[in-house]
Order: sequence, then C-alpha cells, then structure tokens
Amino acid sequence: MRPAVVLLSGGLDSTVCLAVALREGFTPWTLSFDYGQRHRRELEAAAAVAAALGVPPERRRVADLRGLFSGSALTGQGEVPLDRGAAEIGVGVPVTYVPARNLVFLALTAALAEPLGARDAFIGVNALDYSGYPDCRPEFIAAFTQAAALGTQDGLQVHTPLARLSKAEIVALGAHLRAPLQLTLSCYLGTVPACGRCDACQLRRRGFAEAGLPDPLAYA
Repeated sequence: MRPAVVLLSGGLDSTVCLAVALREGFTPWTLSFDYGQRHRRELEAAAAVAAALGVPPERRRVADLRGLFSGSALTGQGEVPLDRGAAEIGVGVPVTYVPARNLVFLALTAALAEPLGARDAFIGVNALDYSGYPDCRPEFIAAFTQAAALGTQDGLQVHTPLARLSKAEIVALGAHLRAPLQLTLSCYLGTVPACGRCDACQLRRRGFAEAGLPDPLAYA
C-alpha cells in the first residue's frame, strides 16, 4: 500500500477525501492544522474521523500555526457572515477566506510527505461549491503540483477527488463509502448545535437535502 498525506480538517469534504484515499488503496497519514480558527473544535472532529476510519495515532499529525494567519473572519478579524443567500455566497471572495491558507497547508504537506516516501496527497478542495476561495481553484492545484515537482526530490501528486462534484454528490459519495459523516463539523462558528446560518452550514444542509439524505448534525 502506498503512503499518502490527507489534509483532514474534520469537515465533510476532507472526511470524504480520506475515505476516497482508503478506497484507492493508500495508507493515509492525516495532517490537520491549528491556525487559530474560531471553529477549533474541528480538530476534535478530525481526530474522531481518523480513528473511525482506522488511522492509528502514530499516523496523525497536527501542525500548530497559531499566530501565522490573519485577515480573515475565521481567525477573528471581523464577523462570520450569516444568512447569506445562495446567489450571494457564490459572488466574490468572502471575509472567511484565510489568505494563502491552502498554499501554506500544501507546502507543509510536501514537507511531511517527502521523508515518508509519499508521492501523493489528498485535499478536499471543490471548484463548484467553493464559496469564492481562490486557493480552491484547479489552476492553483496544478500550479502547486508543478512547484512541488521543482522544489522536492520526488514531487507530489495532489489528488482533488471532489473538485468537480456538487455538495450533494459529495454527500452521496461519503454515504456510499460509509464515511463517518456524523462525526464531521462544518460550522464556521464551531457551535453545538451548529448555527445553521453561516455559509458552510448552508452549503452542507443544501447538499444533504439535494442528496435526499438526512443530515446527522443538529442545528440551532
């Protein structure tokens, strides 16, 4: 089995990505990040998801990046927008964008992967329900892959199995792979129950509804 690094936030998309990596026969190492996000409870969700999918503790990593990122509502600079409609969510770059987050995350993924002999990584970026984040675009992933080929010994193939799927298709795939969707956390506020009003909650709820499946999370 080939080793692969899977970026695991504890959210819906990254959880389905981990399930896909397992289905494709990879031995996953999970990498999560504490970057001072409001919803740091997602780190607990990531640990629970990894355990449920059989990733042992010695193959889980959490990188402490607190103090590095700023300029985003997710790190406390401004309020998380609530109750935005579907049309509004799909326009422009939202205040929840964390500058260069995926660029930094993937660079650290390459640093972890190389000594493991891993030439593959999985990230749950999505080009359809991506909420305007520039570092989720396929062009960015292609450019990073090229940079990794030049900047590391063996290069890094970045897999984005959810890139062209709708949120409903991601939900359906996760259910088909028996991913532990009930353990995931999507809410930008990280509340229990989930707020149901932020962009992430709305995209998730719509995805489950369009997939015809019950969302296992409770909402306020």
